Amino acid sequence: MKKQKSPATQNPFDVLSEELVFTILDLLNANPLDKKSFTLVCKSFYTIEAKHRRTLKPLRSEHLPSVLNRYPCVTHLNLSLCRRVTDSSLAFVADAYKETLQRIDLSQSKFFSCNGLLNLAMKCKNLVELDLSNATELRDAAASVVAQFSNLEKLWLGRCKLITDMGIGCIAVGCRKLRLICLKWCVGVGDLGVELIAIKCNELRCLDLSYLPITDKCLPSIFKLQHLEDLVLEGCFGIDDDNLDVFKQGCRTLKKLDISGCQNITHTGLSALTSSFGYLEQLTLADGSPVTLALADGLNKLAMLQSIILDGCLVTSSGLMAIGNSCISLKELSLSKCVGVTDEALSLVVSKQRDLRKLDITCCRMITDISIASIANSCINLTSLKMESCGLVPREAFILIGQRCHSLKDLDLTDNEIDDEGLKSISSCAGLSNLKLGICLNITDRGLSYVGKCCSKLKELDLYRSTGITDSGISGIARGCPELVMINAAYCTAITDSSLLSLSQCSKLKTLEIRGCTLVTSIGLAAIANKCKLLTCLDIKKCYNIDDRGMISIAHFSQNLRQINFSYSSITDLGLLSLASLSSLQTFTVFHVEGLTPRGLATALLACGGLKKVKLHLSLRSLLPDPFIKHMEGRGCVFEWRNKVFQAEVDPKCWKLQLEDRTH
Repeated sequence: MKKQKSPATQNPFDVLSEELVFTILDLLNANPLDKKSFTLVCKSFYTIEAKHRRTLKPLRSEHLPSVLNRYPCVTHLNLSLCRRVTDSSLAFVADAYKETLQRIDLSQSKFFSCNGLLNLAMKCKNLVELDLSNATELRDAAASVVAQFSNLEKLWLGRCKLITDMGIGCIAVGCRKLRLICLKWCVGVGDLGVELIAIKCNELRCLDLSYLPITDKCLPSIFKLQHLEDLVLEGCFGIDDDNLDVFKQGCRTLKKLDISGCQNITHTGLSALTSSFGYLEQLTLADGSPVTLALADGLNKLAMLQSIILDGCLVTSSGLMAIGNSCISLKELSLSKCVGVTDEALSLVVSKQRDLRKLDITCCRMITDISIASIANSCINLTSLKMESCGLVPREAFILIGQRCHSLKDLDLTDNEIDDEGLKSISSCAGLSNLKLGICLNITDRGLSYVGKCCSKLKELDLYRSTGITDSGISGIARGCPELVMINAAYCTAITDSSLLSLSQCSKLKTLEIRGCTLVTSIGLAAIANKCKLLTCLDIKKCYNIDDRGMISIAHFSQNLRQINFSYSSITDLGLLSLASLSSLQTFTVFHVEGLTPRGLATALLACGGLKKVKLHLSLRSLLPDPFIKHMEGRGCVFEWRNKVFQAEVDPKCWKLQLEDRTH
């Protein structure tokens, strides 16, 4: 007879109902480590958490059988982190989730074929969302299998370049319930395939045809869709003004239209296209025809327009002022990298758009404090202001932003003349979440201290090459911004381990960029690794004093790390090999690290089983055996070979000429 537990030894958590435990789990979605801790409380919690899980994002495809067996009730399976997903992998998925699976993401996965998809189609009848983006090897045979997902509502086929009109025709016939389809860069699909989709899939709401070799011929069928709300024609160079006027009676339901890069559509064609789009809310004309008075006149009938994106266009003052006068309900205006934007035109526009929420004037290099004053006086409800590289705006103007625009959450002041007084004023925006201050050479710790004291909701901070910042400023941010998720302090050369010790108190930190911070050592990095358990992205390029001790700390504590760049560091084979314990590591970049040997590098790469991308110097290509390269590629790892010349310390005078170093 089984011995009964006494009340003193019985686990008190076992008396909680399953429904109550589910409610607790619903509150733990923000931090994945919380759920892991939850499962360790007791056996019943371990079991209940498995039944509660609906969304799954595995890191390694080889672990799929055990992972799928543990979580039987998953409805949304994201395999985008699993580079090697084979037909056998999809067979496991189909068998495990016959009844439950509704969404599957294969957007970054490789090595499966139409046979694997067929297994899913035969068994997972409730699938409504399928993402096959970047499956560049799939052909029409695979598309014919996709057609068997009869309940499919959303389908992404971006960059499936080998699929043709024939395959798309099969999908059109089989997937009549489609509400969204993305065919971006499916260059084998033309007018016929698009027409078939438009004719057969009458429930379509969203249609992305970016960069397809289509012409005006398929537009009549598209414009007959009764429910279409979002149409993307970006880069469709075959569409021009000819015959567009015959479509004036179509697509009255359209809310979003993107014709970016369609330079063959002039003001004449735009007027024809928009003549019956009375409910259009968002219009994207980026990198298109010049914004002239004639083009602006084509927008007169768009009474519901709330967002207009003109990025990269040549803008005339008359055209921009006409938009300001005719589009009276704008909430978003983007003029990023537009040539020709003047104080006079921008001031008039913002004076008319007092309900504006988002404004992007990045690289509008002609504007001055006149425009900033107009923005501050008129657009007091702004939540997002992006004004990178507006070099003629004097430092005094930034004070106005803080005095008037108190609702700002997203503010980009990269490469501007803002100083400490400007930061003091902007710190009054208590809801600020994202602040970019890269290459702001006039700010110091004093200005940053105001942000730390007043902006407690700050999540992202960019201080790239703002060399007036030292440990004191970083410490102020760490103390006052507990929600910090990302900080970029690259080339803030005065910061030391003290800054990292301060930032280690920010337990939610996920991205740390300290490239070029030569005074930082492994001691500071160890503090980050020990306390910032959510760290996923780390850039320590040109941190010459970080060595194997720092890597060993990262390997021991940073179990969520996915991306690392340790070029120009003092790491050796030992430090690199220690990273093999990180099952989540997917990408690393290494150039000019003298302590590494080809043999040590190869050994470490083999040991890091989850790698998807490795960036190496071209000189190493001939030193690594071909069988080894092929083996790694067979596991799904992509090599990027770059012939980067060794870079010595950069002269501060040349900083603005070397901004590409931020991403390489």
